[in-house]
Formats: sequence, structure tokens, C-alpha cells
Amino acid sequence: MKRLQEIIAAHAGREGPLLPILHDVQAEYGHVSEEAMRAIADALNLSRAEVHGVVSFYHDFHAEPDARPVLKLCRAEACQARGVDALAAAMPANHRVKVETVYCLGLCSVGPNAMVGDKVHARLDAAKLGALVEALA
Repeated sequence: MKRLQEIIAAHAGREGPLLPILHDVQAEYGHVSEEAMRAIADALNLSRAEVHGVVSFYHDFHAEPDARPVLKLCRAEACQARGVDALAAAMPANHRVKVETVYCLGLCSVGPNAMVGDKVHARLDAAKLGALVEALA
């Protein structure tokens, strides 16, 4: 709880601090707990429902912890044109890896793309994507 208060305090006086606080809490804890939502709401003079609404609206925020590694697969138009839909359909099911859809990783000319952590993997084909999923599991 001390670290949560430090995160909130770091954004004191900032205009529009909710999203930066939520990003920092998500990065620190891997999720935004009910307790964190209440503390943030109290600190920002918001209702818990307002904070929960933001957490539930944005896909980057999670109310529950999930220890699985995350593979963010770009499904934007450029990656679709380069065959990402067929890759996604042929991707082996692996419940030890969480696959999230994102809409643009910014490397449209070398798609299809995926991101794991801060690393972007470009020019994916079925073999590369399968190996990436297996390496994460």
C-alpha cells in the first residue's frame, strides 16, 4: 500500500492524473486491484465507479492478476493485408500464453507484427509465430 501511495503522490498536481497513475499501478503490480481503485478514487476525489469505468474500458488495465506472458498481436489493416488473420486462425492454442489483439504497433511495412514486453517481432509467418508462442510458454 505504501508503494501505491508513492505512485499517487508522484502525480499530485498534474492535470489529468488518472491514466498515468493507472499505468504506473499496472506496471508495478501487474493489475489494478479493487483496493487500488478505491485509493486512487479517494486521492483524486472521484467515485470508485469512475475509476473502475476507466480500468474496464482500456484493454491495457486488468483488475485481476494474470501470471501468463502476454503476446500482443497486431490486427490492424496493414497487418491484415499481410495475412495476420490467417496466422491468428492457424496459431496453436496455448493457454499458458495470453494473446491480446492490438491495432497498430507502428511497423506497418514489415507486418504482420507482435509484441512481447517491449520487443516487437516483425515479418511473422506461421513458423515464427508458433516458435514465439512456444518460447513464451
